[in-house]
Amino acid sequence: MDRPPGLNLDDALFLDLDGTLAPIEARPDDVVFDRRRAELVSRLEQRLGGAVAVISGRTLAEVDRILGGAPACVGAVHGLVRRGPHGLRQAEPSPSLAEARLELGALARAWPGLILEDKALSVAVHYRGAPEREDAVKAAADRLAARTGLVLQAGSMVCELRTPGGGKGEALDAFMGERPFAGRRPVMVGDDLTDEHAFEAAAARGGFGVLVGPARPTAARYRLDDVDAVAAWLGAALNASAA
Repeated sequence: MDRPPGLNLDDALFLDLDGTLAPIEARPDDVVFDRRRAELVSRLEQRLGGAVAVISGRTLAEVDRILGGAPACVGAVHGLVRRGPHGLRQAEPSPSLAEARLELGALARAWPGLILEDKALSVAVHYRGAPEREDAVKAAADRLAARTGLVLQAGSMVCELRTPGGGKGEALDAFMGERPFAGRRPVMVGDDLTDEHAFEAAAARGGFGVLVGPARPTAARYRLDDVDAVAAWLGAALNASAA
């Protein structure tokens, strides 16, 4: 897969967070605020006339903590929470999450290395610290999804059960229906399986996706090696637009 072309000033830019803007750490809380990263996103937002959004599995509070409140537009918890030009919109949590919290919490307490993350609209178990438990975590998540109707969202070393609805593709589409995104070419940059629907949504609107990390089957048209390559590509776009 080729390196992506440069951004245009009339593009709409959508960015995943972990593994795209920030490196993936052993624990979600280990990802911290970085001034240079926050300034890069803020400058892109200004240069593209506000048409920049982060679409992440993180909560809105976590996105703001890591990026210092930039950008203004965020699709959090896979789009179940969306802060856009017209304010904040949030789905109602599924009552079935209580059952998922109980069962997955017991799993995390029983096996050292597992981390339970409660996002109010979803609950996730990270097994990066106990990769040998992957099959057991996936089996438990599969059972819960079948029994409760919660959506199973698989990611990089994580299984997440979330309130039905939303999705990163739907979040991108919602932003593209509003100014300042409307009428622009969407560009989605992400690293995980959770970003695939957003890659597809961008392509359907005449834009493209950029996969971050090793090559794999994907709906993205282009690829960048890692977080540093993303930062360099975004920085080059700023420099070119300033010339």
